[in-house]
Amino acid sequence: MSEPADPMFRTVTLDSPIVRGETSIEELKLRKPRSGELRGLSLVDLGQLKVDSLTKLLPRISMPALTEVEVSNMEPADLLACGAEIGSFLLQRSQRAAVLDQ
Repeated sequence: MSEPADPMFRTVTLDSPIVRGETSIEELKLRKPRSGELRGLSLVDLGQLKVDSLTKLLPRISMPALTEVEVSNMEPADLLACGAEIGSFLLQRSQRAAVLDQ
Protein backbone atom coordinates (compact mmCIF):
# COMPACT_ATOMS: atom_id res chain seq x y z
CA MET A 1 0.00 0.00 0.00
CA SER A 2 1.38 3.42 -0.87
CA GLU A 3 0.71 6.96 0.23
CA PRO A 4 -2.30 8.47 -1.64
CA ALA A 5 -1.50 11.03 -4.34
CA ASP A 6 -3.48 13.73 -2.52
CA PRO A 7 -3.14 13.35 1.26
CA MET A 8 -6.00 15.82 1.83
CA PHE A 9 -8.64 13.61 0.15
CA ARG A 10 -9.53 9.94 0.18
CA THR A 11 -12.16 8.20 -1.90
CA VAL A 12 -14.34 5.43 -0.50
CA THR A 13 -16.36 3.28 -2.88
CA LEU A 14 -19.53 2.16 -1.13
CA ASP A 15 -20.71 -1.45 -1.27
CA SER A 16 -24.27 -0.23 -0.75
CA PRO A 17 -24.92 3.11 -2.46
CA ILE A 18 -26.79 5.82 -0.59
CA VAL A 19 -30.02 6.69 -2.37
CA ARG A 20 -31.04 10.34 -2.24
CA GLY A 21 -34.17 10.92 -4.27
CA GLU A 22 -33.30 9.81 -7.78
CA THR A 23 -29.58 10.08 -7.12
CA SER A 24 -27.45 7.13 -6.09
CA ILE A 25 -24.23 7.99 -4.24
CA GLU A 26 -21.78 5.18 -4.94
CA GLU A 27 -18.60 6.93 -3.94
CA LEU A 28 -17.67 9.39 -1.21
CA LYS A 29 -14.74 11.72 -1.21
CA LEU A 30 -13.52 12.43 2.31
CA ARG A 31 -11.53 15.55 3.09
CA LYS A 32 -8.95 15.62 5.86
CA PRO A 33 -10.71 17.36 8.77
CA ARG A 34 -9.38 20.57 10.23
CA SER A 35 -9.28 21.05 13.99
CA GLY A 36 -12.49 23.13 13.98
CA GLU A 37 -14.40 20.29 12.31
CA LEU A 38 -13.42 18.05 15.20
CA ARG A 39 -15.16 20.31 17.71
CA GLY A 40 -17.32 18.45 20.17
CA LEU A 41 -15.68 15.15 19.25
CA SER A 42 -13.13 13.04 21.06
CA LEU A 43 -10.01 12.06 19.12
CA VAL A 44 -9.91 8.88 21.19
CA ASP A 45 -13.48 8.05 20.12
CA LEU A 46 -12.60 8.71 16.47
CA GLY A 47 -9.48 6.57 16.80
CA GLN A 48 -11.65 3.78 18.20
CA LEU A 49 -14.10 4.27 15.29
CA LYS A 50 -17.02 4.97 17.62
CA VAL A 51 -20.20 5.21 15.57
CA ASP A 52 -21.51 8.37 17.29
CA SER A 53 -18.31 10.26 16.49
CA LEU A 54 -18.18 9.05 12.89
CA THR A 55 -21.85 9.99 12.46
CA LYS A 56 -21.08 13.56 13.52
CA LEU A 57 -17.84 13.96 11.56
CA LEU A 58 -18.74 12.40 8.21
CA PRO A 59 -21.31 15.07 7.26
CA ARG A 60 -18.66 17.71 7.93
CA ILE A 61 -16.02 16.23 5.60
CA SER A 62 -17.83 14.17 2.95
CA MET A 63 -18.43 15.16 -0.65
CA PRO A 64 -21.21 15.03 -1.52
CA ALA A 65 -22.15 16.20 1.94
CA LEU A 66 -24.14 13.55 3.76
CA THR A 67 -26.68 14.13 6.50
CA GLU A 68 -26.40 12.47 9.90
CA VAL A 69 -29.49 10.41 9.00
CA GLU A 70 -27.81 9.15 5.83
CA VAL A 71 -24.69 8.22 7.79
CA SER A 72 -26.83 6.46 10.41
CA ASN A 73 -28.41 4.38 7.62
CA MET A 74 -25.11 3.37 6.01
CA GLU A 75 -24.12 -0.27 5.85
CA PRO A 76 -21.69 -1.08 8.68
CA ALA A 77 -18.97 -2.16 6.22
CA ASP A 78 -19.18 1.19 4.42
CA LEU A 79 -19.08 3.10 7.72
CA LEU A 80 -16.03 1.10 8.77
CA ALA A 81 -14.30 1.87 5.45
CA CYS A 82 -14.95 5.59 5.99
CA GLY A 83 -13.74 5.29 9.59
CA ALA A 84 -10.50 3.66 8.46
CA GLU A 85 -9.79 6.56 6.12
CA ILE A 86 -10.61 9.06 8.88
CA GLY A 87 -8.26 7.19 11.20
CA SER A 88 -5.44 7.52 8.69
CA PHE A 89 -6.05 11.29 8.57
CA LEU A 90 -5.41 11.45 12.32
CA LEU A 91 -1.92 9.96 12.10
CA GLN A 92 1.21 12.03 11.69
CA ARG A 93 3.14 11.51 8.45
CA SER A 94 5.82 9.43 10.21
CA GLN A 95 3.17 7.22 11.84
CA ARG A 96 1.42 6.67 8.49
CA ALA A 97 4.75 5.68 6.93
CA ALA A 98 5.39 3.19 9.73
CA VAL A 99 1.93 1.64 9.24
CA LEU A 100 2.37 1.45 5.47
CA ASP A 101 5.76 -0.26 5.85
CA GLN A 102 4.27 -3.15 7.84
